[in-house]
Amino acid sequence: MSRVLVTGGAGFIGSNFVHHLLSTSEHSITVLDALTYAGNRASLDGLPAERFELVEGDIRDAALVDALVADCELVVHFAAASHNDNSLQAPSPFIQTNLVGTFTLLEAVRRHGRRFHHVSTDEVYGDLALDDPARFTETTAYNPSSPYSASKAGSDLLVRAWVRSFGIAATLSNCSNNYGPRQHVEKFIPRQITNVICGIRPKLYGTGENVRDWIHVDDHNRAVVDIITKGRSGHTYLIGANGERSNKAVLESILRLMGEPVDAYDHVRDRPGHDRRYAIDNSKLVSELGWRPEHRDFEQGLAATIDWYRHNRDWWLPMKQATEARYASTGQ
Repeated sequence: MSRVLVTGGAGFIGSNFVHHLLSTSEHSITVLDALTYAGNRASLDGLPAERFELVEGDIRDAALVDALVADCELVVHFAAASHNDNSLQAPSPFIQTNLVGTFTLLEAVRRHGRRFHHVSTDEVYGDLALDDPARFTETTAYNPSSPYSASKAGSDLLVRAWVRSFGIAATLSNCSNNYGPRQHVEKFIPRQITNVICGIRPKLYGTGENVRDWIHVDDHNRAVVDIITKGRSGHTYLIGANGERSNKAVLESILRLMGEPVDAYDHVRDRPGHDRRYAIDNSKLVSELGWRPEHRDFEQGLAATIDWYRHNRDWWLPMKQATEARYASTGQ
């Protein structure tokens, strides 16, 4: 058994990763999370106390990070400020968390010789034309278009530089859009689901033609485990499940699955610099590591996600009012 440090483990993808790893291995886990609005203690309820510890703290706190890294064998780095709209309104937290925070972790990993896995996003590559058959690969040039994606691109490059310059043992992954349980209601799919539950008409940016490549969070986290255990140090692996759908199609699927008319939504002003299309080529992950997605039926996974939000109102309702107030202040 070994101890794993998971940063951002009270957030959406991180908390699902913690549940997955504790249920499928004998590892012990320490979660380091600042518990900002995007982190939720309730996402970690029910975990075995003898194998799990939550430390509230900032990944920029060098002394705290050093002590936690020294006490583990592996660091899995999920912690990030991650919402594009918020980065357009206030970029500074994204620079501080995603760049300074990653630097702080890398320095601790370098001092103590620990294994490191860095979780990133496909948004670092910019976007693709709607009618372009191409997909992002591990060699696609970075072309970020928002403060969020630029800060994540910078953090990726820091990890690569620390591998080359200092020889740390690290892997990286860039993933497409995740969906599933425990996702904050500011994000696209849970926002629409909870709007319908609350009797609020869903909102769609612009024409809704923008395309995202969707993957269930459990499939993402299984891929992360495969990369940690079988991936080559210094390498990047793209995680995607061939789930391209327009925002309009996703919203209409949600409405249909929830028994609402498929046109029961309003168009609102588009996000500035809204990326047109993301698409992942996962062939390196599949061919080298043998990974395959289990949630291949998107609508089935979406229906299960809707059920989770219907049955877990106590988890998301306290954050709903503040989230909608923030969107209303921007007309979205």
